[in-house]
Amino acid sequence: MRDIVSEGNELVAIAAIDAGCKFFGGYPITPSSEVAHTMSVLLPKNDGVFIQMEDEIAGISVAIGASMGGAKSLTASSGPGISLKAEQIGYAFMAEIPLVIVNVMRGGPSTGLPTRVSQGDINQAKSPTHGDYCSIALCPGSLSETYTQTIRAFNLAEELMTPVFLLLDETLGHMHGKAFLPELDEVQKSLISRRKFDGDPKDYKPYQVPNDESAILNPFFTGYKYHITGLTHGYTGFPTEDEKLSSELIARLFNKINSKASKIEEYEEYMLEDAEILLIAYGSASLSAKEAINELRKNNIKIGLFRPITIWPSPEKKIAEIGARFKKILVVELNLGQYVKEIERIMKKEVKFYGKANGRAISPNEIINEVKGL
Repeated sequence: MRDIVSEGNELVAIAAIDAGCKFFGGYPITPSSEVAHTMSVLLPKNDGVFIQMEDEIAGISVAIGASMGGAKSLTASSGPGISLKAEQIGYAFMAEIPLVIVNVMRGGPSTGLPTRVSQGDINQAKSPTHGDYCSIALCPGSLSETYTQTIRAFNLAEELMTPVFLLLDETLGHMHGKAFLPELDEVQKSLISRRKFDGDPKDYKPYQVPNDESAILNPFFTGYKYHITGLTHGYTGFPTEDEKLSSELIARLFNKINSKASKIEEYEEYMLEDAEILLIAYGSASLSAKEAINELRKNNIKIGLFRPITIWPSPEKKIAEIGARFKKILVVELNLGQYVKEIERIMKKEVKFYGKANGRAISPNEIINEVKGL
């Protein structure tokens, strides 16, 4: 185990380098700029390329291009920047181009509260662009997890050939402290790289794969001919409006993720074994939740935490299971009710909610008062 004193945004960059990332394209925006800054220092030292583009749209465009060339690629932004990247995010979903997208969330909508904390982009991460697809969004809850979930984001992007969101919030992005990281050789053993076709180029059809698998896109300029487009396409990537091929493609964009949901989903249970009250929180809000739980248990109030780490796709089976077990449930979010709607959909009942959207963190005392109200 390695220990390092750093901030969350810097840990994202360190993890990206350890994951084998060779390219960053982006544009500065508060509160994510330290990701770009740290990558600008580390990438040239690790045989990589950093490019600051003229805007957010160009930033994700070059990151997609680098990924098409075979490089593990990263871009980072905050809510307004993610909104600008929406069209190219959709392109990457449709063409099946692996990419890690970091969103260090701040208050919104529009330019909102640039220097303040929020978890207001939860719904955006599920549906960042138009159309039918299945999005993956990971939400670390500590500095150590910021590192490990960045590694995991790259692995999922490469394995499933899809954009993967890493959701931090301003508090976690700018939090400075000690993180405990796995040994580098352990990380390197865990790394996943995209599949490659090594047969006769005449037989290469990158999108002709089983309905629960990802496309096999060989890097550009390696002798294999295919087409990349945002249009609905056939097996070689060329556009088509064929009813059968179009239906198969969109269904596969869902199936390749949903068929592996049990592997993708991660969550934490904290003091749930004997709990009588259930608290649900994620990201930096879960840190206050744990402190609140520790204080409440000193007063013999049996409460425990369920923390989703994979926000999308949500861990439905587990949420349904704990929903059936508990009658008293409190969901805490740094928004006015986004993930709580998913909780209620899965549990098929209403739960108590406490949220804030004023740029200030939720304190342990606020949670304690809400729990006492149960």
